[in-house]
Amino acid sequence: MTETSRHPDYAFLNHLADLARDAVMPLFRAPIAVENKEEAGFDPVTEADKQAELEMRRAILAQFADHGILGEEFEDENLDADGLWILDPIDGTRAFISGLPTWGTLIGYRHKDGASLGMMSQPFTGERYFGNGLESFYQGPDGKRSIKTRACHDISEATLFTTTPDLFVGDELIAYRRVEAQARLTRYGTDCYAYCMVALGYGDLVVESSLKPVDIAPLIPIIEGAGGIVTNWTGGSAFDGGQVIAAANEALLEQAIALLAGKA
Repeated sequence: MTETSRHPDYAFLNHLADLARDAVMPLFRAPIAVENKEEAGFDPVTEADKQAELEMRRAILAQFADHGILGEEFEDENLDADGLWILDPIDGTRAFISGLPTWGTLIGYRHKDGASLGMMSQPFTGERYFGNGLESFYQGPDGKRSIKTRACHDISEATLFTTTPDLFVGDELIAYRRVEAQARLTRYGTDCYAYCMVALGYGDLVVESSLKPVDIAPLIPIIEGAGGIVTNWTGGSAFDGGQVIAAANEALLEQAIALLAGKA
């Protein structure tokens, strides 16, 4: 692949995931310093986050010098470029520093012509999820296969994910609780894994708030490629983060939006 290639491909995203894996894995479940990025609250970052993002940035700019990068840990670069990379080296740093394997490296790409790619890599378990908005794939210890969301069309039968209700502010929590009260099963604390489980067909709905673009943009092509839908709480674009819904299908999305708005 050369810099003049129109778009990166699955192999290049795998290469970036390999670089992140090699930077992160020696530091997982090992003594590591943790910094707090917030004065109020706790938003941890580690050397693993920083090193993984630096390695991916170097590889991207070596191959696609005219592309832009929106990352979690360092300054944005060339955001007006036709091709934009969105990187979160460790989505779920709280899980990472707690020794839990429910974190992942998020790698996203979007071009102004509408092309999009996304990958979630979990190097400890050896899983990778990849999508281009049209189709999605899983690769892990049990092989490689295409993946689809499951046919759950009623929220009363759905499995719902959120990181934690503590992240909802004010009326958001009341709105979220209306959704949770209707779901069959709710699971907390799975970060990017929640979205991949919707794409894989083991969950049906994710409702979250206060997300950054790096938290969600790489996951959108995976869910949509598997047949799901990702929007904000009013049905608009979720690319910029904020209040986000990921649903296995249109029926669940409509029910969730209605419940969040208090119209169900």
